[in-house]
Amino acid sequence: MARSNSGESVLTRAMRILRLFTPGSPTLTVSEISRNAGLPVATAHRMVNELVALGALERTEGRRVRMGYQLWELASRSSRALGLREAAMPFMEDLQAVVKHHTQIGVLEGDDVLYLERLSARGAVRNITRIAGRLPVHATSAGLVLLAHSPAEFQEEVLSRPLERYTDRTVPDPARLRSLLAQVRREGFVVAARMISEAGTGVAAPVRDADGKVVAALSVVIPASDPNPRTLVPALLAASRGITRSMGARDPGADVLRGHGPKPRSH
Repeated sequence: MARSNSGESVLTRAMRILRLFTPGSPTLTVSEISRNAGLPVATAHRMVNELVALGALERTEGRRVRMGYQLWELASRSSRALGLREAAMPFMEDLQAVVKHHTQIGVLEGDDVLYLERLSARGAVRNITRIAGRLPVHATSAGLVLLAHSPAEFQEEVLSRPLERYTDRTVPDPARLRSLLAQVRREGFVVAARMISEAGTGVAAPVRDADGKVVAALSVVIPASDPNPRTLVPALLAASRGITRSMGARDPGADVLRGHGPKPRSH
């Protein structure tokens, strides 16, 4: 594979270009790509032309480019996310009928939670989660579940870094975070009130694959003003268990719903 004078392959530079496109920057000019990717303008121009010809990018008005449908098409053919999303959707829809705010599912990708799907209702509480968006593992309910069930080496790697405080409720202290992760493993769910946003409370539970490994976190986001978010735990656990069974795992146990509060309320 051809390499630049810096030793980078063409594929590495192409991936660096593609990663520039985010929900906050859905379209870019070649000049912006050159500057943000650290590439000469001529190189950026040539590579953008090639990516457009391949269907990875497409041109828009104003001499800008954006992601093309071909990347979505290729990823959807065999992505692990597709199977997980298909297994989760029926249970997410049922859970959403109870929650009437936000229901979402995320996986661990690098050091972040990557959200694969989100269901919302009109007039729901403000939620900073986006489909294909990322949030930090230490400050979200889904992230705490995924971090709690990650290998100890990864947990220590995360805890060894300075962790950003998003609100007064974020837990950046390693000792307190270790205690919280142990509680998540013990209880089988987490309630994260105002940890990343003052407006919302997240409640999350793990989803396992056929081998019993935690591969995702199912979460709901409700108003932070809700006085008793634990009333949603039985419905959340029932949905996460349903997705787990759909992924081929054995029933995690019928007793998991006991002791977590009253039946889910109707809204």
